Formats: sequence, C-alpha cells, structure tokens
Amino acid sequence: MAVTHLDADVTIVGAGFSGSLTALALRRLGYSVVLLERGRHPRFAIGESSTPLAGLLLEEFADRYDLPQLRPFSKWGTWQRAYPQVGCGLKRGFSFFRHDWDQPFADAGHERQLLVAASPHDAIADTHWYRPDFDEHLVGEAVALGATYFDDTTISTLHVEGDRGAVIEATRPAQAIRVTTRFVVDASGPRGFLHRTLALDERTPRWLPATQGLYTHFTGVTRWDDLNPPEARPPFPIDDAAVHHVFPGGWIWILRFSNGLTSAGAAVTDSLARELRFQEGEPAWRRLLSRLPSVQAQFAQARATRPFIHSPRVAFRSEAVVGPCWAMLPSAAGVIDPLLSTGFPLTLLGIGRLVDVLHQTWCQPGRAEALADYARQTQQELDATERLVAALYASMEDFALFKRVSLLYFAAASFSETVRRLGRPEDAPGFLLVGRPAFSAEFTACCDAAMAHQTGTARAALLTRIDAAIAPIDVAGLGDRGRRDWYPALADDLMRAAPRLGATAEELKALLERSGFDTPSREEILR
Repeated sequence: MAVTHLDADVTIVGAGFSGSLTALALRRLGYSVVLLERGRHPRFAIGESSTPLAGLLLEEFADRYDLPQLRPFSKWGTWQRAYPQVGCGLKRGFSFFRHDWDQPFADAGHERQLLVAASPHDAIADTHWYRPDFDEHLVGEAVALGATYFDDTTISTLHVEGDRGAVIEATRPAQAIRVTTRFVVDASGPRGFLHRTLALDERTPRWLPATQGLYTHFTGVTRWDDLNPPEARPPFPIDDAAVHHVFPGGWIWILRFSNGLTSAGAAVTDSLARELRFQEGEPAWRRLLSRLPSVQAQFAQARATRPFIHSPRVAFRSEAVVGPCWAMLPSAAGVIDPLLSTGFPLTLLGIGRLVDVLHQTWCQPGRAEALADYARQTQQELDATERLVAALYASMEDFALFKRVSLLYFAAASFSETVRRLGRPEDAPGFLLVGRPAFSAEFTACCDAAMAHQTGTARAALLTRIDAAIAPIDVAGLGDRGRRDWYPALADDLMRAAPRLGATAEELKALLERSGFDTPSREEILR
C-alpha cells in the first residue's frame, strides 16, 4: 500500500462543524491544515440547537477571519435566503413544560411552563442545525480554502515529539497516510481521539448526577400547540423553539427541521434509565412515552428514521485539555448535557481562543503558558455549565425553582449578547459570565443552594436571592413576575436596561436597528 506523506502546521482530527470552522480560521491566517475525519459526510451527529449568543459568536468569527460566506448561518432569515439547500430549523426561543407521571398535561396558570423568546420575529431568529447538511457544507468550505481533507480515515498511531510537534499515522481505503505536524487539534467530540490515544484520565462530574441519553430523528411528530393550544397568545409559536418536556428525573427535547425531520430524545438519570431499560433503544422510548400521556400523543403518528442511539453516559470531562503540541476544543474536552443548548457557544468561544493562542505564539515564546490559560478557561466554563445543569436536575420536582434557576442562564446569555453587540466583550468575560466576580459568586451560591433541596423559608430566600443576582444584568425583563413565566423579546426591556448596561438610549436604538429588532410594543404582544 502506498504511503502519502504530508507536512502540516496544524492537523485537526474530526470534521464536524467545530473542526471545519477551526480549519477555516487557520487557513485564513495562512497556516497549512490537514483535516482528518473517521466517517464520511453527510453523517448523523447530535448537538443541533443554536442560541442568540452562538449566532453572534458565529457572526464575529466570520468578520474576524474574513469569512463572509459564514455570516448568513447566524440567523434563520439570512440562512434561508443564502443557503436554502442546507437544512436547518427555526428556533424562536425555549419552551419548557413540566409533566407528572401518568397524568395528561394541564396548566391554565403557567405554573407548569416557561417560555423565553430568543427573537422578536423569524427573520432574526436562531436555528437548529441539521448537522448532516451543515457539517458537510463547512467541510466543503474548508477544502475550498485549501485545507487537505481525508475522510474514512482511521488513525493508528500518534507520536508526540514534545513541543516540536507530532507524527500521525493513519489508513483509509487503499491508502496509508503519514502526517508530520507542528500541532494537533482534537475536534472529535467526547471520549474522542486524544482522550483515547493518550489514555487520559476522565474527570468525574462534581455536581451532575449520572445520566443516560436515548435519541434519534423522526417524521410525523405532531405540534404541541395543536394538541395543547395556549389559552392566550404566547411570545412565539411554541413549537418553533427548542421544546423541553421536563419530568421527575429527566427531560425530552424536540427540535424541528425545515426538511420534515424532527430531532427528539431524552436525557434521564441512571436510576430512571435502568427502570426503563434504556439500553433496549426504541422499546425504552415507548415505555417512557407511555408514562407521559400528552407527549405520547405528540408522537402517536411519529416514525423513527434511523435506529435509536443509546448513550450510556451523557456527561464527559477530560482531566487534561492541552499538551505540549496538542489541544482539545471544548466539545472534545467536555460535554455536560443538551439542556439549555450550551454546547455551541462553549465551542465557538473555545475555537476563537485556541486559534488566537496558536497564532500569537507561532514561532514565539509563551505557548505553554497560553495553552495552560486556554485549558483553565475551558475547565472553568465547563464547571459553571455543569453546576447550572446539576441545579436544574435537582429542581425538576420543584418546577417553580427550576424556572427561576433557568433564568440565571437566560440573564447571563442575554447580557453577554448585548454587551458584545455594543462592542464591549470585556464586560461579559467567559461563558455564563464566569469572569465577572460579583455575578459568578452569586451564580455559584444559587446553584449550590438549589442542589441542596431547600424548603420553607430557605427556599423562599433562594428565590429572592436568584432575583437579586439577575437584577444587575437583566436586559430582558426576566425579573418581571407579572409576565407569568412568558418572556417575549421586547425592545422596551433593553431600553429600560440602559443604566445597567452603561449605554445611552441612542446607542441602544442603534443596536436594535443593526440587529433588525423591529417588534410591536409590549402591550401589543402581551394583551
């Protein structure tokens, strides 16, 4: 078998969206890139729901690295105009519904629901990424920009030569490949290439309970609002969102794509997974739905389009994130849970940081220190995400608390997006504002208290404390209890937050105009 010898500045393992985006940035900066993929596009991948912050980070990425062809993917409207052939779904916000076992869903007073809008209208809405299409498109962009790409590739050996680089030996059908590279980026996902090859230790979750996943794609999933029409006009169409059905010990997600497919699955605690026998796949899914009558009705006409995938352990953390000539992207360093769609912003932040480290330290001193700082930030943000998700799992049987804990996330995310759009990213350091000491301390204390299952006066004090933590960064009216846990996206809320943002009314009006944020008044939406 002939051997293909390659020299590369950077070799990226994994050609999902994160690997291809990293390749695109590095090519724009002039580095030679080899991109290795174990599978072949188009291929199924989990992790599909974007957020306003992720969309903004993608815009910033496109602008920073002169990749205008990526900018349309940041919003539903521009995506549909520029790339209608690349599948995606419309995401206007987050919809949560709380279920009791064996009881139909009913909730006239909003006690069992939370709706948080991410946009005022479809044109600037977020998206669900249909990964078979999106990942394949990004690989094509990377190749067009000069990345050397091999699919169907199995890496057999990795020889790390200190900080000088590494040698990768791999095979693909009728071909052997030997790559001499100065740096390796792992974009292969949890328990991926570097974790396995280097036999790295796995970090045991500190707060999150052990959970399992079960998921696939479907056709024929009925809309929730067809079965359970809201009694008043909601802030967005309920199903044009990331829909979360929450129950004791877990939750179900439902994400709709414009190609007629729907991504759906469940993440549940180990004890519930054992009771339902998750390892059996589709029968376990049917057993779960049989305990949730209203969700079962939603899937009455649904059919799975591919076999169910059972993930025996959802969460993953690698103890090591970097080495002398290698680094993991956040998606390879750790995965917490799909709850709240945190994966995309975490990964996009990490791509930008790692590309900066490589570029600023190329043939320069200080790389080890810069990589160590990248690892510290990655672990710190994964810690905060784990803490938040653990607090939500702990609150699933106290939905009023679950909703209030969720607002810690929505407040931090919307504040981060706003100050970045104002050109002040330094005011929102780190995902979930982990670098903002006052908020980070209260965020940690509130999550820890929620995990303690407090009752009575202690629980009431916690709800008050969460409200106080949110207040200084609330740009979305999340502290308004009169909204009964339906939160539309309103320009008025942003304008009222001007003092908290340190911005003038003129600056905020300009931000709204740049963002395409034309929306009716609060009274028109809420009446």
